[in-house]
Amino acid sequence: MNGTDGAGDSLTDEVRTAEYLKKGLTESGFMVDVATTGTDGLHLAAEMQYDVILLDVMLPGVNGWSVIKTIRLTSNTPVLFLTAQDEVSDRVKGFELGADDYLVKPFAFAELLARIRRCLRQCIGRESERLRIADLDIDMLGRRVFRSDAKVELTTQEFALLHLLARRCGEVMSCPSIASHVWDVNFDTDTNVVDVAIRRLRAKVDDPFEVIHTVRGMGYVLDPERGR
Repeated sequence: MNGTDGAGDSLTDEVRTAEYLKKGLTESGFMVDVATTGTDGLHLAAEMQYDVILLDVMLPGVNGWSVIKTIRLTSNTPVLFLTAQDEVSDRVKGFELGADDYLVKPFAFAELLARIRRCLRQCIGRESERLRIADLDIDMLGRRVFRSDAKVELTTQEFALLHLLARRCGEVMSCPSIASHVWDVNFDTDTNVVDVAIRRLRAKVDDPFEVIHTVRGMGYVLDPERGR
């Protein structure tokens, strides 16, 4: 969630920062949603399940302090403040409200990435760093995939697609739902982008037996038990 920190910062600069962060994190293998107001951020946090939330303090509408207070009423999702509010009192307030980390702008992207991964290790737990489904092993922090101990080379998009299906193992997901999570867009029903992406993913991971299945008229599901 990204907003405006101080009168000297323009909204355009904040939008550019958000775009920079989204591009960098996506290239690092993360699926990213951006909210430009506190209200939008609270809506996304309530509707979606995130591994970590980056939160600005000076957000339009509802500020970051109020956002984390609301989040902490129902969720333990790791929250990392990313803000120009650099007073010690601000950092203390952030931690007292339940933040897992606090990084002051300007920042180095490499440090942000390291802090995100630390949040995931500390707050999600060591076991959940890997998803193991049958002989499919997904290393979420390392962004690596193994099938029967053999490494599977996936593109960033393919990893995001597999990660989504694995986290929803056994749940049939529609093409529009998959598109909104992986590509952050709403495709027309006639578009076959998801179908093509699934075919490419299957070609890499569905050996020796299928784990990704088509459910006619509904979508796709990752389930090693289906069809046996």
